[in-house]
Amino acid sequence: MRGWLGSAAAVAALVVVLLGVLYADAGRPGSLDARILAAVEGVGPRARDVALATDFLGEPVGAAALVAVVVAGCLLLRRPRAAVLVVGGVGLAVVTTKLLKHLVGRTIHGDENLSYPSGHTAFLTALALVVTLLATGRAGLGRTAGTTLVLLVALAAGVAMGWAQVVLGAHYPTDAVGGWFTALAVIPATAWAVDRVADSVRRKVR
Repeated sequence: MRGWLGSAAAVAALVVVLLGVLYADAGRPGSLDARILAAVEGVGPRARDVALATDFLGEPVGAAALVAVVVAGCLLLRRPRAAVLVVGGVGLAVVTTKLLKHLVGRTIHGDENLSYPSGHTAFLTALALVVTLLATGRAGLGRTAGTTLVLLVALAAGVAMGWAQVVLGAHYPTDAVGGWFTALAVIPATAWAVDRVADSVRRKVR
């Protein structure tokens, strides 16, 4: 899957940059945002409860718990390299969104609330990408089937968290899109870097 995911990462990085340029220093929704916001306006209390529960997964406590569970699973399966990818890849995806927020300067509900790209969406998408990458590799799925499954699961995670952020008014829809593509750009690159470092260390030990 490396070739396909590498190409997807390059395209994703380009999309993140283009959206960042398009919405730089903006403090209002774009035309696409406005249409999506109108569609989700007035959701009921049950939908908001679901959105709040989903949002919690991207908050510090919820995110730390999810990462800890996945890392523990990797270590139990004797996959230390996978555990490094979980922490490094997901962490780097979140850090990247924080840096991009200051570079782009898009705001929501006031100048102090930087919004592009969505860190919550990037977090859950990145974690879904890593977990599915590890699962498909362990299951021995082929390149086409494995890549398709990885992207579908990542899309589901991104849509779920992105929807929650929009419903709660924390982000514009295009912020969520930017968060999704940020994760798609960062995780394959991090996986490649982890493999290179781990392989280098293994050769030196031998």
